[in-house]
Amino acid sequence: MQSKIDRAAALNLLKKYNKEPFHIYHALTLEGVMRYFAVSLGYAQEADYWAITGLLHDIDFEMYPNEHCKKAPELLSAAGVGEDMINSICSHAYGLCSDIKPKHQMEKVLFAVDELTGLIGAAARMRPSKSVKDMEVSSLKKKFKDKKFAAGCSREVIEQGAQMLGWDLPKLMEETIKAMRECEDAVNAEMQNLA
Repeated sequence: MQSKIDRAAALNLLKKYNKEPFHIYHALTLEGVMRYFAVSLGYAQEADYWAITGLLHDIDFEMYPNEHCKKAPELLSAAGVGEDMINSICSHAYGLCSDIKPKHQMEKVLFAVDELTGLIGAAARMRPSKSVKDMEVSSLKKKFKDKKFAAGCSREVIEQGAQMLGWDLPKLMEETIKAMRECEDAVNAEMQNLA
């Protein structure tokens, strides 16, 4: 899998369709998390592809929320993004607003971590440190069980993603926290630069 768009062009494309800092932060987080998983799961040679797919996964969500993953192919194709990456991006919303099923390991990871990073991010913002660096799986499990907390983050999708990967939920949580720890400083620095 090779990306037909480089990171600088992908970031410019993201910023063209996303103005809200929250959406940009989420995209940058997914980029870092996907790079982490590419390396940790033995796909280091595809790390740029995984990362850029994470960066662009919600390209159409802010401007076209009712056409999420329907508008994305048009926006991405016009920017020169390859069909394989477009497919991967659309597969992250399988069963919600896309009928493209995640097949590749990268697509399964993206599906599994998209909602989970939102939940972890919300939990981190509630901590005195405002960071994932001191977060443990046990405290995240409590937040996961509280359906009112970060109610927009689908627990069902997170569980489905863990099953797709053949992992139990605590393993997915632990690995995603590790991934977010690893990229947190870089994401925060980039957000400062964008401000």
